[in-house]
Amino acid sequence: ISHDQLYELLKYAALGKCHNATQPSWCRIYHQRHLAGVVVIVLHEMSQLHFYRFYLQFKHLRKVFRHRFTLTPSTNFLASLYGEGANLKPQNTAQGLTSTSSQCIPKSSDLQCDPIIRKYGEKKQGLTSYTLTLEEQKKNDYPIKGSPGCKGYIYTECDQQRTDSSPLFGLDCEMCLTAKGNEVTRVSLVDAQGQCLLNELVKPESTILNYRTRFSGITKKMLLPVKTRLSDIQTRIKKILPHDAVLVGHSLNADLQALEMIHPSVIDTSLLFARNEGRRFKLKFLAKAVLGKEIQCEQKLGHDPAEDARAALELAQFFIEQGPAKVAELNLEMLLTTEKLAEVSQKKAVLQPQGCRVQKQLNEPPHLSKPCFLDCLQVTGQKPLLLGRQEMDSSGLCQSNLSTSNKQILQRALEDVPLSTFSIIQFSLGPEYIASHLLAGLYEKVRSKLTDMLTIYAGPFEESFCLKSVKKEFGRCGPIQSLTVVTETYQPYVCIQYEVLEAAQLAVESLNGAEVAGSCIKVQRPITAAMLDCDVWIKELELDIENEGVIYVAGLKESLTETDLQEEFSQLKDLETLFLPKDLQSGKHRNCCFLKFQKSQSALDALEVINGGTVKGGKLRSRNALASGHLWRWIWQVNHSNGKQGGNILHEKMEQLSDSEQDLRKKVKKLDHHIKKLYRSLQNNTLCIVLFPGVNSMHGSQSGLGLMGIKDDGGRSAC
Repeated sequence: ISHDQLYELLKYAALGKCHNATQPSWCRIYHQRHLAGVVVIVLHEMSQLHFYRFYLQFKHLRKVFRHRFTLTPSTNFLASLYGEGANLKPQNTAQGLTSTSSQCIPKSSDLQCDPIIRKYGEKKQGLTSYTLTLEEQKKNDYPIKGSPGCKGYIYTECDQQRTDSSPLFGLDCEMCLTAKGNEVTRVSLVDAQGQCLLNELVKPESTILNYRTRFSGITKKMLLPVKTRLSDIQTRIKKILPHDAVLVGHSLNADLQALEMIHPSVIDTSLLFARNEGRRFKLKFLAKAVLGKEIQCEQKLGHDPAEDARAALELAQFFIEQGPAKVAELNLEMLLTTEKLAEVSQKKAVLQPQGCRVQKQLNEPPHLSKPCFLDCLQVTGQKPLLLGRQEMDSSGLCQSNLSTSNKQILQRALEDVPLSTFSIIQFSLGPEYIASHLLAGLYEKVRSKLTDMLTIYAGPFEESFCLKSVKKEFGRCGPIQSLTVVTETYQPYVCIQYEVLEAAQLAVESLNGAEVAGSCIKVQRPITAAMLDCDVWIKELELDIENEGVIYVAGLKESLTETDLQEEFSQLKDLETLFLPKDLQSGKHRNCCFLKFQKSQSALDALEVINGGTVKGGKLRSRNALASGHLWRWIWQVNHSNGKQGGNILHEKMEQLSDSEQDLRKKVKKLDHHIKKLYRSLQNNTLCIVLFPGVNSMHGSQSGLGLMGIKDDGGRSAC
């Protein structure tokens, strides 16, 4: 995936629907509000190459995180993660450790003086605690039942007792000036999900003196065909509202007066977000500061009442869900002051001579398309944490201090992560392990090892053996990349390289000692020093959480489609997903597939059924998956790269690599242990993402790797 897609995921995970955050396009987070936090662990200057080279050492990562994805490398990885231009300053911390957290959250002592805390206290309460009392309605000129000034007003008859689960409805009206005064010309009503239930133009009874188009958006032409009158709207609103409805609006008294309607239970967001001395925040400011939404834009002709009703409703929902303390932490007065200063500064810039303006623009950095959502987190009262020993941002977001160890970073993370809702923790192997020649050497070793694991030797055969029948028999284990006859031996052997690990393993397991092309043959992998631990690799790959409940099936007819296979395997219990690999160049289906089951036992039962020959379709072979998801694609890329991806391999440095790799294995193992310790300390329902950023340098590039999941009660990750 691209960094924009990763940014999309992190922004939504951190902010939910605030600040224009939306569900990521490539995956889905269900019940974002239930997330306890987001923790991103960045393994500095490491790529998916490191993950697969040190697969056995990354014991915790491969057994916990079931979701994996390839990541495009970037020159400024962290800035691409959270956007640029953050207004965060690094804290001075002990032992040179660099840490960043929110600086604009008011202290608890300051909160006590906040008008919101003085009015509502600090604890969260239900919506009934925020509805206006009868006295408050009278004081703020709300239409009251039985009041002398409300004769002829329509009562909504919503008399049922309100509870904290009563439904909320957002209401807003636009008015024009008539001979009678302010009369309604447009009405919008939205439900708790923001769905528009009513959005109607209304023709006033009196002659219109001023359309107030700049604010109302109403023109003479718009109202000419309209026949709807105020009485029609009153009837419709009465019909829509349930008996326990709570109306929400910004200065809602003006809307109800214009509608000539009385409703007993209201939440007024202009009063809810309390200020000193009876002042009120404008709806436009609150929508931007609290929700991150731009409304009442100057480019639009007038206000959109549906947009305003929805904004007021979401503001009330935010207040109820977050509670007064969180709202007070937004420090709205300070944000308003900052906004006004910015406006003044902008006006001054406009008044400057043209030459000065041009010079200023030339000196300014280019506009950033991705704003830093860490700033948005601060605005919503959350405390982002950045922690690491490498330079975490080119703008100085975190200063570089290479004297700090991963152990010290871990200790600080164990203390600080529980206090933050969004954390980025960066570990590093150190500069001595990321030299270009070491990276190229690692790549060559991984490529060589994978090639050996995909390769088998079979024989001996008779001099005049039928190569076609050998290829057919071994082809039933899976797609063959190459087949050559070895003639250096006394009797001929064949060397077969498969496209998938499962095919090679299946050939060793099912054909070793079998009679093929008239000869009893031995099937084995190449015998090299790197292959001595091949059996350990196979065992650990089977135990990889990505392969849980997944089996590999070979011997399929290449003409079969996914639909055909779904029908063929329909008798298998708890079958969840079928993956039919394609050649990534030609797009043709291979003669194998992967089946994922809801339960591990169902996968084992399916193996018995398929290997027992009771599935229609003929002689199929199957086994537990080894590389069902991400690894399968990566193996294909390595197989087709011909060793070019790693740059120029410096053969004279390979001996040095062997010495360094021993130390590197120990470092990686310790790093895996650090991540395990940090992961275990996280609260349940924490989204945890581990990122190998990849390498993008003049010496070549290596793709990154992401592993993610939501920690559940069992300590594993689930999404």
